[in-house]
Amino acid sequence: MASPPGFLSEAPALGGDGMDALSEVLRATRLKGGVFLHGELSYPWCMGVRVLPESCAPFLGETAEVIPYHYVLDGQLRLKLSDGAEYALSAGEVVMLPHNDYHAMGGDLTLPPIPSAELVQRPVDGGLLQIKCGGGGALTRIVCGFLAGERLEDNPVVRALPAVLQVDYGCGVSAEWMRSTFRYAADEIAAGRMGSDSTLAKLSELLFIEAIRAYAERLPEGQTGWLAGLKDPYVSRALALLHARLCEPWTVEALGREIGLSRSALSERFARVIGMPPMQYLTKWRIQMAGQELLSSSKSIDRIADDVGYESEASLSRAFRRIMGVPPATWRRQQQQQQR
Repeated sequence: MASPPGFLSEAPALGGDGMDALSEVLRATRLKGGVFLHGELSYPWCMGVRVLPESCAPFLGETAEVIPYHYVLDGQLRLKLSDGAEYALSAGEVVMLPHNDYHAMGGDLTLPPIPSAELVQRPVDGGLLQIKCGGGGALTRIVCGFLAGERLEDNPVVRALPAVLQVDYGCGVSAEWMRSTFRYAADEIAAGRMGSDSTLAKLSELLFIEAIRAYAERLPEGQTGWLAGLKDPYVSRALALLHARLCEPWTVEALGREIGLSRSALSERFARVIGMPPMQYLTKWRIQMAGQELLSSSKSIDRIADDVGYESEASLSRAFRRIMGVPPATWRRQQQQQQR
């Protein structure tokens, strides 16, 4: 059976600059990983799933948005999106849903899906949530986890990802390590032992990075968008510099000198691949970083302006209002009121 778009397996590495840009964006996004559910499902079974942030909150704290994933420890399952796209998974495979779309998952997708919330059991002694259901046939064991963050849909990496990333860790030394680590840590958490949740959290973050890396490497030639920019030696270098040196007073000329292109060549190439000129991209990213600081810290707006590359509170406020519609102070107050 041909693999659907988004299917990932072993792939050659991106160039250093591409990985630097990816690392900088993910670092700045402050994603946190975790695992919240262990499932033992016997054929036939089918459930409907949308992971709600409140389902993950006991394992992470309050968070606005999540990227769920399902790791198959044993057995196999199928997953179907609302648009009809189907994916088959076997032991050692992971499926991630970067936009947290509703999906049906089961051994038999012709069955009416039971809402997963109706099946979840919370152990009285703590540990992972559990789902045990099905008709008593062949057993499938899964671990469900998540990456969590704020305003993920504004993130250029997340925004560029497809609805589904399917990752194959089916063979090789790294695959065996991944399977054994998941199995061990999931069993430890299910038994209520401390410390394994942090292991699985880090593993969740590693899974996400590896999935993005492999997806970007397999994009066809001529593809456009942020992840395609990682494959272009000039665009990836420009992205890496803009993210690594956010506060620098960049101009297109200065950026072009750093990467060895003229102003016009850089502007054309960057806009063609990324979809906007370099300085417009930089402004959007600075405003996103300012928004993150407004939400997660009590810093003054003047301090935040300095942190994200603006020479004054007034210059940040003008740019922020142009993109977000309101000044930073008003936006911070609105967001705080919504979170109460």
